[in-house]
Amino acid sequence: MSQDVERVYTVNLGKVLLSPNNQRAKRAVNVIKEFARHHLKIEQVKIEEDVSHLLWARGIKHPPRKIRVRMTKTDEGYVLVSKYEGEEESIEKEEEKTEPQKVEPSQVEPEKEEQSLKVESEPAAKPEPAAKPEPAAKPDDAPEFFKKKDEEIKKKPKSKSKD
Repeated sequence: MSQDVERVYTVNLGKVLLSPNNQRAKRAVNVIKEFARHHLKIEQVKIEEDVSHLLWARGIKHPPRKIRVRMTKTDEGYVLVSKYEGEEESIEKEEEKTEPQKVEPSQVEPEKEEQSLKVESEPAAKPEPAAKPEPAAKPDDAPEFFKKKDEEIKKKPKSKSKD
């Protein structure tokens, strides 16, 4: 092979949950290898460290349900499974293309500059002072119902406890 074959797959790891708790991440690694052998028709499969970290990140008992990977056939005769990051790269390229062009002040027409200066020279409206926060409620501010209740409690004689 003179050219590497590269494909992107989403591997469903749902079957991993059928295995015992303490073997799920190991089983997830084997499922990815089986998937690669089946789809790319090569027996020797190598998994990159990043993919392994993704599978083991939450421990042996809780691997992810799905994983997006890039599988590459190499000239050496094995399949390399790596983490897929294509969506992030395309977003970065779009951001670079859509950057607004900066306009230098010399390119702005003189009339617009004068208008902008007039607007800036007018006095701006003074901001209104912010409302002061009200102090926390004092015991005297309690509603009448609570005041009456407190008075009733104070009038009742205290019961003697048996010791």
